[in-house]
Amino acid sequence: MKYIIILFFGIALKPFAQSTTKPNSPSLYYIFKEPKIKSANPPVIILMHGVGSNEKDLFSFAPQLPDSFLVISLRAPITIGTDSYAWYHLTFENGKRIGNAIEAEASRFMIIQFINQLKTKHTFNDKRVYLCGFSQGSIMAYSIGLTVPEKIKGIAVMSGRLLEEVKPLIASKEKIKNLNVFVSHGTNDGIINISEAREAITYIKTLGLAPTYKEYTEDHTISPAMFADMLQWLKK
Repeated sequence: MKYIIILFFGIALKPFAQSTTKPNSPSLYYIFKEPKIKSANPPVIILMHGVGSNEKDLFSFAPQLPDSFLVISLRAPITIGTDSYAWYHLTFENGKRIGNAIEAEASRFMIIQFINQLKTKHTFNDKRVYLCGFSQGSIMAYSIGLTVPEKIKGIAVMSGRLLEEVKPLIASKEKIKNLNVFVSHGTNDGIINISEAREAITYIKTLGLAPTYKEYTEDHTISPAMFADMLQWLKK
């Protein structure tokens, strides 16, 4: 069995080939690692990178994830440079970060469609689907987990924030009550301020959720301590 296999729904690709995915396409380019511990319906964790990165970034953590998990690492659909992708474009006006809400919603929809289609390529337990994202990828984890919690067991939000545009789409308290949430953030994060993480935690608690929230004296990164805490949460 090869350690890394790469698929694009319906099309065979060379390893790490240039994606031709369009923003309105339901398919996403990804790489994956099969579970070392075989089972009929393994849990799955879907990794989502930050802006300017690619699917190989968080996939570097794959060997450290539980051996029972199918590991999927997505490439964001918008090309912004060589081996550089985003879930939506960012602009800055008067020092304020502004995300393209239309693109963010398109990416949210694409990831949901991807999860729906994943069963055509892999066997996994659709009651144990986890999302783990960093920065813009963790923003997407919030956006999906809170709006379609019936598809998601848990979300790990690492150095992210909750989009205001997503709040009207959030599922009812009854539907969302079983969603597991892990959030980590650096107090010295100069990209997404710690205040935005704290505001998101305060808000999702009003939804009846009890997130695991950790702060670290780090900048905009995933430190060994952050990853270790996320791993402990995932194993529970």
